[in-house]
Amino acid sequence: MNDAAKQLSERERVKLGPGSGISPKPRDAATLILIDRSGKAPRVLMGKRHHGHKFMPGKYVFPGGRLDAADRAIKPLDELGETCVRRLGQHVVKWTEGRGRALALAAIRETAEETGLLIGKEDANGVTSNAEAWKPFVSKKIRPSLSALTFVARAITPPKRPKRFDTRFFLADRQSIGAEIGEIVGPDTELVSLDWLTFDDALQIDVPNITKVIIREIVERLQNGDAARPAPFYYFRNGGFQRKLID
Repeated sequence: MNDAAKQLSERERVKLGPGSGISPKPRDAATLILIDRSGKAPRVLMGKRHHGHKFMPGKYVFPGGRLDAADRAIKPLDELGETCVRRLGQHVVKWTEGRGRALALAAIRETAEETGLLIGKEDANGVTSNAEAWKPFVSKKIRPSLSALTFVARAITPPKRPKRFDTRFFLADRQSIGAEIGEIVGPDTELVSLDWLTFDDALQIDVPNITKVIIREIVERLQNGDAARPAPFYYFRNGGFQRKLID
């Protein structure tokens, strides 16, 4: 168990007696980490969740959410890189490349829903979808670009939690934003504010434990300039978090 796994275990260890609680099956989810490298120091996009939410109220998070059926029907402008496709399929039962594609699209859709930022490029053919969540891409004629995404981490929520997610974390550059929809973020929306923060600042605000761990992973990736760096996989087993590298 490395230091990051120990940190997660210490902060999120689940103490349960016999028969206490039921572990729901983790649901596929995806998150997008947007990085702005235009200044002296890289900055990461963080959104502050509404205090009225039952799930992680008031915390700063990356945009993201669970996979939706409509994501599987979207035709992207291009595909994920070969390395991303290979790594996404490791340690997964009944895996298909279509599932990996849908997860990447879910990260892009959730980012658009929560921030108004559309990852992709203008395309005359646009996107064909009747799903409400994909309407911004249809109206702006933006085709989501999967080649802009890099799979950088995976984490599964510990057992005995009311909500469990099998989350894939993708990294993308701010320059991959093809369009922006205004008036998405406000006092009564899921994210009440958006902030581009340095990594040092992002580690000082109120973020979930796993988010803090992933931020540190991204810092190491950027500092080393290692695009081929293996993706860490965090999961709970034998009373603590384990960290496995996906390569």
